[in-house]
Amino acid sequence: MNVSEALERRISTRAFTDEPVPTEIILRALRMAGRAPSGANLQPWRVYVLNGEKMAAFKKVMAERALGRPDPPEYPVYPENLGEPYRTHLFQVGEDMYGLMDIRRDEKPKRWDWFRRNFQFFGAPAAVFLYVDRQLGAAQWADCGMFLQSLMLALCELGLETCPQEAWSHYPKAVGDLTGAPPELMLFCGLAIGHGDPDHPVNSLRARRMPLEDWVVET
Repeated sequence: MNVSEALERRISTRAFTDEPVPTEIILRALRMAGRAPSGANLQPWRVYVLNGEKMAAFKKVMAERALGRPDPPEYPVYPENLGEPYRTHLFQVGEDMYGLMDIRRDEKPKRWDWFRRNFQFFGAPAAVFLYVDRQLGAAQWADCGMFLQSLMLALCELGLETCPQEAWSHYPKAVGDLTGAPPELMLFCGLAIGHGDPDHPVNSLRARRMPLEDWVVET
């Protein structure tokens, strides 16, 4: 698989089979992603791997936790007053996704039930949590984004599918209790890892992309 094939194939998979994923494959992908660029080679990413029995135990804990109030979030995932065209993109991908599953806008309980599937990793058998040191700034968060994309493409090459999940920013204490991450680290996101369920309609979603001329300026 070349880079262009991996870029085209990678999607945010939201329904996984229970086929196990060897930790060794995840570690191999992490070594590959560790070559991602970062300003002054700071390498700000810190990663915790979740698999096997610990994953099963954590899912059980989160099945209860996700029914109650979330933790105070680590950061706002989206700006409070999101402007255009970003607001339209956000709502459009949601409507496209729920439409594939025949969940109407007014079916709030069904939508909430689906959102809570985030905290079961959409059925994925493995995951990683990505942290960044609190003393670091916006540039290092961008570095973590380059690392995350590198990791997703590496896992794609190795035959696995993924879903990056900023939703975990709502449960930093629950994740911290699991990982034992020190307080100086801030939880950025989770990444569900596994084999996508080819029969689930949600995995047919291909998020719309703007035409090139809408976001590129030739100077």
